[in-house]
Amino acid sequence: MMHDGWMIFDRAILLFTCTVSMTVLCQSAAGQRVFNVRDYGATGLKSADARPALQKAIDACGKAGGGEVYLPPGDYTSGQLHLRSGVRLFVEAGATIFATLDSTQYDNPRSAALIYGEDLHDIALEGAGTLDGQASYEWHLNSITDHYILSNQRQMEATGKPLLRSFPVGLGKETVYPRMVLLLRCVDVRIAGLKFLRSRSWTINPYACKRLVIDGVYIYSSQKEAVWADGIDPDGCQDVRISNSTIETGDDAIVFYSTDAWGPVLPTENVTVTNSRLSSSSSAIKFCDGNSRAVRHVTISNVVITNSNRGLAFMVFDGGIVEDVVIDNVTIDTRRFDWFWWGDGDPIHFNIKRRSEIDGRTYDHEPAAGIIRNVTISNVVAHGQGTSMMRGHPDSWLEGIRLNHVRLFVSHGADAPYEGTTAAMTLQYVRDVRMQDVEIRWQSPDAATWQSGLVVDKVQDLDLDGVRIDPAPGSSRAALILSDVDGVVVRQSRVPTIDVSGSRSRGVRLLDTDSKVAVGQGVEPVTSK
Repeated sequence: MMHDGWMIFDRAILLFTCTVSMTVLCQSAAGQRVFNVRDYGATGLKSADARPALQKAIDACGKAGGGEVYLPPGDYTSGQLHLRSGVRLFVEAGATIFATLDSTQYDNPRSAALIYGEDLHDIALEGAGTLDGQASYEWHLNSITDHYILSNQRQMEATGKPLLRSFPVGLGKETVYPRMVLLLRCVDVRIAGLKFLRSRSWTINPYACKRLVIDGVYIYSSQKEAVWADGIDPDGCQDVRISNSTIETGDDAIVFYSTDAWGPVLPTENVTVTNSRLSSSSSAIKFCDGNSRAVRHVTISNVVITNSNRGLAFMVFDGGIVEDVVIDNVTIDTRRFDWFWWGDGDPIHFNIKRRSEIDGRTYDHEPAAGIIRNVTISNVVAHGQGTSMMRGHPDSWLEGIRLNHVRLFVSHGADAPYEGTTAAMTLQYVRDVRMQDVEIRWQSPDAATWQSGLVVDKVQDLDLDGVRIDPAPGSSRAALILSDVDGVVVRQSRVPTIDVSGSRSRGVRLLDTDSKVAVGQGVEPVTSK
C-alpha cells in the first residue's frame, strides 16, 4: 500500500504538470492572433451577404503577418474569397459557408471559386464546419455529343430508351460554375476536417502547389446527377498527401492532371493517398487523360472503393507519361451507372489513345501516343460488372505491369441499362506483364454475353504464376484466349481451357499446369511439362 505522504507528493506533481500544460496551451493560443469574422460585420444569417466581412477579416489577418480567421457557428453566404499568405481559415462546427448563386460575386467564369489563392504560402482551411456549393441540376434529352462515352450512348440507343441525362441548372444561359477551392502556385497548404458539399464544379483544384496536405475531409455531391463535381484534382502539384478522407461524387473522386490549364505544363509527382473511402459515378481514382507531361511517383494504399462506375483508371490521351505507381490494399466495388457517366462498371482500366483517335478532330502539333509503365497493383479484392481492360497503343505499349494477389469477381447487373461484357479482363498492346496469385471468377446473376475469363492479344512477355481463371458460365469459349502473343508462361495455375491463335504466337509454355489447349493453324506448338 502506498503511504499517504507519497500520495500527497504524487498529487502535487500531477497538479504542477497540469498547470504547466495549461499555461503552455494558453500561451500557444495567445501566440496566434484570431480574427473573428463577427468583429468585421458578419451576422451568421444565410440571407446576408457575408463576403465583405469575411474578406476584411482575411485581409486583416494577412496584413498582420498571419493568424486564424475564425467563423463561429452560423450561416455565411459569400462569393469569391481571396486567401492571403499565413492565413488559417477555421470554420467551426455548426458554421457553413454557402457559395452564392449570384454570378457577379465571382472574379470571372474561368477562375470562379468560393475559396481562391494565388502565389501564397503557409495557408490552411480547417475546422469541423461545412462549405456548401448549392449545386442544382435538371434533366432533359441529351443535346451534346460526347465522343468519350459514345459507346455508352450507342448501347443506350439500342435499348430504345430516351437519352435523358443530367445538366447543371442554367446550362447555356449561366456562365459561372465555381469551384469550391482553387489554389494556384501555393506552398505549404493544409486542408483538414471540413465538409465540402454540392460543388457546382471541381471541389478542390490545386495547380502547381507544393507540400499539399488534405486530411480528414468529407466531399459529397449527388451520384445521380452531379456532373463536373470532381472531388480532388491536383494538376502539376508536388508532394501531395491525401488521407483519412471520404469522397462521394457524381464525377471522378480523385484525379491526377498534368495540363496547361493554369500555366506551364508541370508534372504531378510524389503523391500518397491512404486510409480513405471513395465512391464515384465515374472513376474513383483516375490518372487522367488530361496529361501532357507526367504523373509519377504515386502510392495509393488502404483505400475502399464502393458504389463506383470505374475503380482504378489509367488514361493518357495527350502524350504524357504515367509511371512508377504502386497501389496496395484496396477493395473495389463497381457497377454500371447511367449512360452519360464515364465507365462501364469496370474495376481496372488502362487506355492509351491520341486525342484525335477519340473525337476525329485534327490537332495542330498533336503529340505521339503517351506512355504508361511500371505500375504495380497488389492485394486487391474487386467486384464489378464490366471488363477490366489493359490496353496500350500500337505505337506505345503498356510496359512493366504487375498484378499481385488480386481477386476479380464479375457479375451481371440485372438493373443496369445495358450489358456488353464478354471478358472479365483483357490485355492488348502490353509488354512485360506479371500476374501472380490472381483469380478471375464469375458470380451470379449470369449474363448471356459472357465468353472468356482472360483475353490476351498482341502481348509480349506475359507471366501467369499461380493464377485461377474460371470459364464463363454458359460459354463454350476457352477460359484463357491468347492471340498473337510472344513469350507466355503459365505456371502452377488453374486454367481449364486455353486457346492459342494468331500466326505471330510463339513461345507459349505451360509449367505444372494441366489445361486443355487448342492451338490454331500456323501457331508454334505449345510446350508443357
